[in-house]
Amino acid sequence: MKLQLVNEQVLQWKMNQSLMQSIQVLQMSSMELMEYIREIEKENPVIEEIRYNDEHVQYRSSDTSVSIGEINSSELTLYDQLKQQLFTLSISEEIRPVVLFGIDSLNESGYLDVSLDIWAAKCNTTIEIVEEALKHIQSLEPAGIGARSLSECIELQLAAQSFVPAFLQDLIQEHIEWLADDNIQRISEHYGVSHSYVEEVIDHIKNCHPKPGQLLTTKKADYIIPEATIFKEAGNWKISFYSWSVPKITINTDYQNSTFKEKQTANYVKEKLNQLESLKKAIVYRSDTLERVIQVIVEKQHMYFEKGASMLRPLTLREIASDLDLHVSTISRTVANKYVQTTNGVLPLNFFLQSGIKQANGSKASALAVKQMIAELISNEDKINPLSDEKIKNKLALDYNLQIARRTVMKYREQLNIPASLKRKER
Repeated sequence: MKLQLVNEQVLQWKMNQSLMQSIQVLQMSSMELMEYIREIEKENPVIEEIRYNDEHVQYRSSDTSVSIGEINSSELTLYDQLKQQLFTLSISEEIRPVVLFGIDSLNESGYLDVSLDIWAAKCNTTIEIVEEALKHIQSLEPAGIGARSLSECIELQLAAQSFVPAFLQDLIQEHIEWLADDNIQRISEHYGVSHSYVEEVIDHIKNCHPKPGQLLTTKKADYIIPEATIFKEAGNWKISFYSWSVPKITINTDYQNSTFKEKQTANYVKEKLNQLESLKKAIVYRSDTLERVIQVIVEKQHMYFEKGASMLRPLTLREIASDLDLHVSTISRTVANKYVQTTNGVLPLNFFLQSGIKQANGSKASALAVKQMIAELISNEDKINPLSDEKIKNKLALDYNLQIARRTVMKYREQLNIPASLKRKER
């Protein structure tokens, strides 16, 4: 085979640094954008300040400044809260350290995670002292703390209500499935008690918390900063962006207007000015794209803002991309990790992108809206004669003109963690 050189023209699309930065900034949340600008500001001396409308954020002005995500109130752990309660008890100095060891030996659910023998050995004391210390712990709030098993946890909670059936421990340890199935007949026959008494027992058990320690667990707050607020004014739905969504960056005039004799210094300042200009363009691109996307969402989901979740319509990234003549990936990056303030609270933009289920007549309905309708029908049903999935299907057709299959009703009901009609029935 003879080799030869051939000239060929090829069109190639290369992503420059500015475009890459615009894409990167587009998918950032407001919090991430703040942190990103902060990192650039640390190594770019031409930045004078970061302005959020009338608010000035000068990151270099103080090393002791605290970011939004770092503002937290003092939080007490499960163990701190239990130890605080000890001041209400009369505990001897001999037993106090044993009680403290026991509290520290609880797991996050509030159960004792150590045997009494090991507890006694670790505290160099007797089993009798440990048992007394355990009684002190089990007297703390919430009831059930310090239990060594689920049955003991429930017994402690029922004891606090002065209600402890003789067969409770055997029922929980040996026949827990009867409780799960509300099998009143089986429990009644097995323990020789009346149906009414079994119903009373089950009601009390259902009111018990299986993991009482979680009632004292403080969850760390997740900070969410909305990009904009959607509100109604003069009969129209409007969008107002928060200042932090479009930060303004001021250039240090000493660098902007100066001429540097050293070429290396001049090139460095020019590079930093170009970096800043690129960042400004990326922020404007993010703001403009986000505003356009939110505007389309408000227009498409107008009935949601007017009537609520039951009026959400199916909406996809592709539909928004088509309306704005943008690529689907651009819309995906725009809505990622972004939130808006609405009359129904702070919601992620992804909330408004709903998959649709096809009805018998060929039209589509939002899956979330259908779930909302099912939940409302069940909440308003006759508790003595609850609605079956078939009846819910029929009512959706009659009340909402919604034609869906019974198996779809069952799937959505299960996703809502709503039991079947047989288990919802009240006797």
